[in-house]
Amino acid sequence: MSQNKEECDCPPEGLPAYMGTFADLMALLMCFFVLLLSFAEMDAIKFKRLAGSMRMAFGVQRVVDADDIPLGTSIIAQEFSPGRTEPTVINTVIQETIDQQLKNLPVDSDPASDGADDALRKQLENLTLQTREDAVDLANALSEQIIKGEVEIETRGREITVRIKEQGSFDSGSARLSAGFDQVLFDVRDVLTDKPGNIHVQGHSDNIAISTARFRSNWELSSARAVSVAHALLSEGVLDSARFVVSGFADNSPLTPNIDSASRAINRRVEIVIRQDITAELQAQLNRLKATDPARYENVDSASAQRFDIRPEEIF
Repeated sequence: MSQNKEECDCPPEGLPAYMGTFADLMALLMCFFVLLLSFAEMDAIKFKRLAGSMRMAFGVQRVVDADDIPLGTSIIAQEFSPGRTEPTVINTVIQETIDQQLKNLPVDSDPASDGADDALRKQLENLTLQTREDAVDLANALSEQIIKGEVEIETRGREITVRIKEQGSFDSGSARLSAGFDQVLFDVRDVLTDKPGNIHVQGHSDNIAISTARFRSNWELSSARAVSVAHALLSEGVLDSARFVVSGFADNSPLTPNIDSASRAINRRVEIVIRQDITAELQAQLNRLKATDPARYENVDSASAQRFDIRPEEIF
């Protein structure tokens, strides 16, 4: 046997070295996908909807077992219609009389009209509630003056009245705002910037006639005080002047009879009245109701005419 053995080109015995790494990689990949599958959730509703769409798209029909009873359509059910009822002729005439005299005849109310009235009343109540919330915002801004008794705020339907008393706002017989009171009106102005409605500034006086070099009558005094308040509200151009109406009433609209000094002091005032309108559609419905049935109109409109005073305990 020759000592020079021929070199063998056969691979070494056993698996190649890379197979160990490859097997580990495959095992890790399998674990990874199994983990993903365990996290996945099947939405049965979406699956059924998708399956139904696919079935309709490809024209798959309902599977019917061979031994099921065929389903048919009832001709009687489709063609049947009830006959017209006719009154039965009765030859006997029955009459019932009573001796009691009724003063008022019973009148059945129309459910449709009651429902319409309730809807109108609900809309008015919602608008009135919004106005009351706006009044509370004004009261919060003027809480200090309300507690001192210098300012009063009340609402009536869609109107907010800010009543400025003479005490603390004007000197006797003067139309010039007292020092520091213009800041109160600035607070009112800032609140009114985002509140809807026209602004009526109204001056009022007592029944004692005034005649000075500056004011010839209570008309001029009440008007001048209203103009002073309006100028303070229009300062810095925050509010639109087109929203304003300024007027003087002298002693023609007193809150209480002018019988003593205390009542006269109450009547000397300037009122800022914010009138918030209702929608055109709602106003048209109310006008039609007022023209056709005034009694129902009064019943519907009574809720929106209620007056509410903003009391100090309501201020935050």
